Parts: sequence; structure tokens; C-alpha cells
Amino acid sequence: MLTFSPAPASRPVGGPVWFGDGRYLIWSDIPNNRLMRWDEATGTVGVFRDPSNQANGNTRDRQGRLISCEHRTRRVARTEYNGEITVLADRFEGKRLNSPNDVVVKSDDSIWFTDPPYGILNNYNGSVGDRELPMNVYRLDKTGQLAVVADGINLPDGLAFSPDEKTLYIIEDGSRPPAIRAYDVVGDGTRLANGRVFISIEKGRGDGLRVDVDGNLWCGWAGRFSAGVPTDSDNDGFDGVMIFNKVGAPIGRIELPERCANVCFGGYRQSRLFMAASRSLYAVWVGTSGAPGG
Repeated sequence: MLTFSPAPASRPVGGPVWFGDGRYLIWSDIPNNRLMRWDEATGTVGVFRDPSNQANGNTRDRQGRLISCEHRTRRVARTEYNGEITVLADRFEGKRLNSPNDVVVKSDDSIWFTDPPYGILNNYNGSVGDRELPMNVYRLDKTGQLAVVADGINLPDGLAFSPDEKTLYIIEDGSRPPAIRAYDVVGDGTRLANGRVFISIEKGRGDGLRVDVDGNLWCGWAGRFSAGVPTDSDNDGFDGVMIFNKVGAPIGRIELPERCANVCFGGYRQSRLFMAASRSLYAVWVGTSGAPGG
């Protein structure tokens, strides 16, 4: 496993995303209000964007452009090829979004994102503000039309599609115990149905997740939690990454010395797992490849 600490003040706690055409990784340093970049060819680390509006989750659309969830501005934004920023969504029915958290892009170019209030609770991860909307999960289509696809989720966090895009997985932080929920993608691929608890998290807590080509879920994990409540015991779970197969059974884990928030696949043939933890970025080659859209 390769481990590298980006900078003494850096906290890579959000949204790693791989740019294979440039052989570099971008991730969010939320408290320090910047996006960081690691170059595979040179091993160097630098600042990609400062300020970043305290961006959290990131992904690429099917045209290769960076899509970011910004806490401070309470919006989802796209970085164009020339570096200009396009605001994709910041309101729903005239009301401000809470603080978009994580994001994925489907093969029909629609953008799906979660909207918990984490970024408006304090000035460390965002900017204190009033909540105007429920904690929804949204779909933004190619025409700019924004729609709620899932509601009633208590603190929706990470999300990812199955390889065939017939299932959407959403981490629910606020349930007791926390859970990874699953939804069927129905109709013309624009709606969700049959929401259910896919995995009940009895030990630890999940955060961001990505799916490999075989349908396995790779989930960033915080170990020192029991039923979603922080504890002082190191034995309640473990910090690192949990791996579940497509029926929800645990099949592996990667232990790290610190909490892992988010993961993504990158490198040659999408076979390197990057793990953004509390104070370091980790990478390990794995025996599979990441599914598109993460």
C-alpha cells in the first residue's frame, strides 16, 4: 500500500476523483477550503483550486468535466474545460439547497446528489445557515431540470450506482443503526422505487462508497462508532474500508490507522483504490476495476 500525507495542514476528507487522461487525482480539503491534486507521474502534491467553496464530493461527468458539491455556496458546480465554473443547481422550488454532499453521474448524463445539512451546521465544514429544504436526494437531467428522487432519508451521505445502473445505493447516517439503503432504478431510469435497508451497520459507520465492475461495494469507514454514536473504544469497529458483495455480505476490509471518509478507483484500468482519510491519502492496487460513473 502506498501512503502519502499531502501537506501538514491538509485534511483530505472528501471526494477523491481520478483523471486518467492526465494521470492525477483531485480531492477536497474541506476545512482548508481547497481542492488538492496528486500527480501519479511525479508523485508531487499541490493545490488544484483555492478557494474551493469548501467542496466535498467530486466526480466527473461523461464528458470528463469535474462536478463538485460545494458546502459554502450550497450548490453543485461544474468545472469547464477552460476552468470556468458553471452552477448546475443551487435551489429547488425557489429554496436554497442545504449543502450538497456526494455526487455521481449516470450514463444518460444525469447528475444525482445527496443534500444533508452538514455544511450549514458550522463554519468548519461550510457556513452556518438556515435549512430551507428537507434532506433530499436529487436528480439533475441534461436540460437542467432538478427533481427529488428520494426523501425521508435521515442524513443521506455517499451514493453509487450498481454497474448495470439498476440499483442506487445511499448511505443513511442518521438512522439507528446507520444503514446502506438500496433503491431500484425504475421506469425510464429517472425514478427510484422499493427503498429498503440493504446493509444495517451495527459496528462503525459508512461514509462515501464506490462500486467495482463485479458489483461489490467499497465503503469508507469510521470505526469508533457504535450505532452511529462516537465511543472511546477502539473495538467497536475499525477505521478503513469495508467491502461488501452485491447481496450485502461483507467480503473484505482494509484497515487504516485513521478514519476513511471517501474512496475512488483510478490508476491503470481503474484498478487502484484511493482512500481519503482524516490526515492522509492512501492507495492500494486491487484485483478488480471500478465501475463507471463514480
